Amino acid sequence: MSQEIAVVGSPEFTTGFRLAGVRKFEDVPDDEKPDQLDDAVEQAMADDDVGIVVMRNDDLDHLSRGIREEAQTSVDPVLVTLGGGAGGGGLRDQIKRAIGIDLMAEDEDDGSD
Repeated sequence: MSQEIAVVGSPEFTTGFRLAGVRKFEDVPDDEKPDQLDDAVEQAMADDDVGIVVMRNDDLDHLSRGIREEAQTSVDPVLVTLGGGAGGGGLRDQIKRAIGIDLMAEDEDDGSD
């Protein structure tokens, strides 16, 4: 059984993922984030078919502390955040936590011939 991706965020954020074929999403308009984002993240995290939950890094600030900690420490599904100041290092750590290996580790061979 394949694991699906769920996207949580504003309709502007989720639209690109939906166009790319992501079928699970929780739209939370920016003006409703303080009230509805916790529920949307909890729903996505509770879905047994979801292996990865994607959301904007800035939206973490709108989550209650308990939901934020639960999402950030979850391994199944794993939370992947995009944007913000985290850069590639944040995503690298999230992928490493999710699958247990560092896919971006530097090899001895730098690839130049």
